[in-house]
Amino acid sequence: MDAHDDAQSAEQAAEDFAAEVAHWREVRGLPKRELARRMGFDPSYVSHMESGRHKPTEDFARRAEENLGAGKAIWTRWLDYEAAKARTALATVPAPRRVEHPYATGSAIVVEHDAARLDYDGRLYRLTMRRLLRNTGSEPITRYLIRISVDRYPGEPERSNAHYREHPLTWDELDLTATCRGEAMRWQAKHDRDAFKEVWLSFENAEGRFPLYPGESVWIEYAYSVSEEKWGRWFQRAVRLPTERLAVELAFPIALDPAVWGTETSMTAEAAPLRTAPVQRDEGTMRVFTWSTPTPALHARYRLEWRFRARPEHDVKLEEFR
Repeated sequence: MDAHDDAQSAEQAAEDFAAEVAHWREVRGLPKRELARRMGFDPSYVSHMESGRHKPTEDFARRAEENLGAGKAIWTRWLDYEAAKARTALATVPAPRRVEHPYATGSAIVVEHDAARLDYDGRLYRLTMRRLLRNTGSEPITRYLIRISVDRYPGEPERSNAHYREHPLTWDELDLTATCRGEAMRWQAKHDRDAFKEVWLSFENAEGRFPLYPGESVWIEYAYSVSEEKWGRWFQRAVRLPTERLAVELAFPIALDPAVWGTETSMTAEAAPLRTAPVQRDEGTMRVFTWSTPTPALHARYRLEWRFRARPEHDVKLEEFR
């Protein structure tokens, strides 16, 4: 392995560490500022760590592991980073630091409408996300970052980690699709972990490019599937970009007698019940729960949970994985 490859490995290991922290922070429903407070760091430190402006440290890794209860997943990423850094130190010529910006300089995205619908047929969850994006910046936007994060056993991180090590999410089962203006969007994996993935959706395909230009608005839609054995009974929406309206629909078989509730957290408040209750309606054999909020606060998190009263959790049989 040459010096450039070693340096890239160290940079990738740092990105992987940051992604692991972000995953568990979101699973726990903690804003960056709140996690930093609990860890005893400056309020901006977690943000700098996740964005790559700060490199992982042993102290940060230990405190993050302790406060997020990640079942040693964060600590493992720290060890991977240290090993990669040691390999890099053996190289005679250091490679330049690789800096990645989420979007082009001068670009700015506002989400005019964020609509999620989760359908469950008794064995498979299919999530469909529709977002109306507006470019309020001065440069074209050519890609959009999305996250896929699951936790089968909330509150039991070691059990969840072991579960996904044995049965990781795969791209084949996710069957990820994305469209914009009726055109298929290319996608590329940024992070590929057992229970967490980040993906760039590109405003292009084999037929051509269709950037989001300044002042324009456009709907994008993407969807993916996760089997019941890999999806915990919760769904969380994190507000990462300025958003004007957020809506969620959950559709479950009526025969399962579903019950739904939710909580919200913000930069300044701990988890509290949703301010308005989900509204339910029946569509044939499905019961649909709808919840929405106007102008959600940036960095707020809205978590919906459910149970099936006709089929308790402990009665669910874990079948063979696809």
